[in-house]
Amino acid sequence: MARLRTHLAALGVGMAVVLSGVPASALERLVLRLPFLETEVTINFADGQSAEQLIQASPDLQDLELASGGELLPLLRQVFLTALPLETKALLARSTGQPLLEQALNAATQVVDLEGVQADVSGRMLTEALIRAERREQPNILGFLRELPGEQASIDISRLAEVANRLKNNLEEGFALARSVEAASVTAALWVPVGSSWSREVVQVPVPHRPQPLRVLTLQPAESANGRLVVISHGLWDDPESFEGWGEVLAAHGYTVLMPDHPGSDLNQQKAMLAGDAPPPGPEELRLRPLDVSALLDAVSGGRFMASANLNTDAVAVVGHSWGGTTTLQLAGGVPKEQILKSHCNDLEHSERNISWVLQCSWLSGVNQAAVADSRVKAVVAVSPPLRLLFDGSHLGSLPAKLLLISGTRDWVVPSGPEAIIPMRESKAVRLGHRLVLVRGADHFSLRSIRGEPGLSRVGPVILGWINEQLDVDAAVTFSAGDWGDEQGSLVDVSDHL
Repeated sequence: MARLRTHLAALGVGMAVVLSGVPASALERLVLRLPFLETEVTINFADGQSAEQLIQASPDLQDLELASGGELLPLLRQVFLTALPLETKALLARSTGQPLLEQALNAATQVVDLEGVQADVSGRMLTEALIRAERREQPNILGFLRELPGEQASIDISRLAEVANRLKNNLEEGFALARSVEAASVTAALWVPVGSSWSREVVQVPVPHRPQPLRVLTLQPAESANGRLVVISHGLWDDPESFEGWGEVLAAHGYTVLMPDHPGSDLNQQKAMLAGDAPPPGPEELRLRPLDVSALLDAVSGGRFMASANLNTDAVAVVGHSWGGTTTLQLAGGVPKEQILKSHCNDLEHSERNISWVLQCSWLSGVNQAAVADSRVKAVVAVSPPLRLLFDGSHLGSLPAKLLLISGTRDWVVPSGPEAIIPMRESKAVRLGHRLVLVRGADHFSLRSIRGEPGLSRVGPVILGWINEQLDVDAAVTFSAGDWGDEQGSLVDVSDHL
């Protein structure tokens, strides 16, 4: 994680400045605007080659250095002289012009203003600035800043506060709803650690739409198998092992569970991207991910995979987290629409704008090929899915497969307001049998259940109850019974209070 944070910090410096064609001159100064202190700090890059020289040449920095009791200089030295990872240049070079990078840079313009150049979100000038810094033997943040074009870069700290307040507002209704509704009751037996009554295997399954076989983690009940199949789809830059706890709960109750790696957007793809060996996930993955799931179902029904398990592939369940949740909605019959994406993606001040819009807006060129429903999917659980811009909320409720939508009340990445509550309310989905469960205090990643981590999957029981009910499996645990809560009283069905 430390290595990943270093990469993202370095990339963040680049993402914070949006550039254009040919630089007229090197960046002259950086201005930090601090409206809450009624002041601004100017750093003139021509006044020094080191952090010490820059402080000595700047009255603003001298005042802050004095006020900080000598803490500013070590901080500036650490920030300015931090070496950029060798892979950063290759990462930007491979990412130039890719929709995901362009959307990230577009979002950065909310905070940073680069004066003296025209806006460009391709990332090309970031790479060129890094190359020039390396040639001058200054491959660090200070050297990189010196090589940027334009006259002045200004960062308005108050804009960061505005973005944070918007995200906070997008969570407030979820907080209020979750507080106002009684939490689901608890079945003590469901919170006894599950035993290993299943076999675990990682296999390679050839699929027609990818050049390489899919890596699939399988959990197969050793006894009392019910012949039913569940596929779990991971999120962006994740892997099946992050959701093995969900799978173990299901396998312990008779389900065969398949968890594929989506190779265009999994953890290995992230490693290749950060090393500069691959571009970011492209919009074509919006179509390819659901095809991964359908291809697995085809392999099972055709006897090419798990033939001895005697599985029912006419009615299956799919479960997904984040982008995996979006994948499940496509499989359930959701038809992506480009109209909302086109109208909202360039509106940087939209009240519902959130971090997941960067990803959703990167899908625009792939939307028209992303309607890939699978009629075999009868039950869907989507945990924290980005969906607001992708699906017409008025039609979301008419999905032929029944949907359980789960969202955490502290999810800053995919906040509950615009990405869960509003679509469910607009679509009148509850009238058609779909449900929304909020999890008090959960963020975007805390609902996962990673292999090797202690404890039971927090949402495993509610996923189990929903699938039992929708697939008509004779079982003691059902969603309607409501006994799928956790011992902290955090799971709340708010469907009837929207």
